[in-house]
Amino acid sequence: MLRCGKFELSLDRPLLMGIVNLTADSFSGDGLASDSRRAVTYALRQIDAGADLIDLGAESSRPGAAPATIDEELERLLPVLHDLVDCGVPISVDTYKPEVMRAAIAQGASMINDIYGLRKPGAREAVAASHCAVCLMHMQGEPLTMQQNPCYADVVGEVREFLRQQVAQTDAVGISRDRLVLDPGFGFGKTLDQNLELLRDFDQLSFDGLPLLAGISRKSMLGAITGRPVAQRLPGSLAAALLAVQRGARILRVHDVAETKDALAVWQAGSR
Repeated sequence: MLRCGKFELSLDRPLLMGIVNLTADSFSGDGLASDSRRAVTYALRQIDAGADLIDLGAESSRPGAAPATIDEELERLLPVLHDLVDCGVPISVDTYKPEVMRAAIAQGASMINDIYGLRKPGAREAVAASHCAVCLMHMQGEPLTMQQNPCYADVVGEVREFLRQQVAQTDAVGISRDRLVLDPGFGFGKTLDQNLELLRDFDQLSFDGLPLLAGISRKSMLGAITGRPVAQRLPGSLAAALLAVQRGARILRVHDVAETKDALAVWQAGSR
C-alpha cells in the first residue's frame, strides 16, 4: 500500500501515472505551458483512459534543459493543480524546488516526484511536514549537462546504493516508508548501455519492499534502439513498460495511458 496524501493506493497491480507536461520545451513535443485549460482537459482525458495518478511537470528536465525560475514554474503549475485537485486520483508534482513543493502541497498535491531525490536543501523537510508520497529518483549530474559523459563502474550497484542512501535520509526526517517510491532515472545521466543494464536488472534495484517506478515512455533510449523519432516510439514504449513490469515495476510513468493499459491487460491475462 502506498500512502499518497488523502489516498491509499494498492500496489497489487501495476499503476499508471499519466504525464502532463506544462512546459514549452518538452522532449516529447506535448508541452502545454501556454494553455492551462487544455492541460486540465488533457489530464482528465488520461484519467478516463485509466490513469491511476497524474504527474504535472512545469519545468523541463530533458537533457540540455535550462532551469525555470520558481515564479515561472508556479505560474504554469498552480492553475492546473487547482483545477485537478478534486479529480478523484492523486496528483503528483514533478519538481525539485522546496518552494514549489510547499506551494504544491498547500494546493493539495498528493505526491512529489523529485528528479534530485530530495537532495536540495529544505526538500526533505518540505515533504516531511506533509502527508504526501514522494518519488526518489537517481540522476547523475543535472539536466543541462547530465548526458555529456555519464560514467559508472557498476551502474546497477551505484544507483541502488544512491537510492538506499536517500531512503535513509528520508527516514531521518520522519518520512514513513509507506510514502516512498524509487525511480532509477532512465535517461538521467546514463548512456544507452547503462539504461539497458538498469532495465535488464531492474528487479535488483528494489530493497526493503519499496515500490519501483519506471519512466521510459518515448525516451531517447528507445529512439537509439529503434531509429524512430519521438512521435513513433509507442511500440518501443509498450515493450519497455512490459519488461519493467515483469521485473518488478509497480508504477509506470507514461504518455500513452490507454495503450499501456491495454498492453498490461493482455500481459496479465496471459500470465495467469
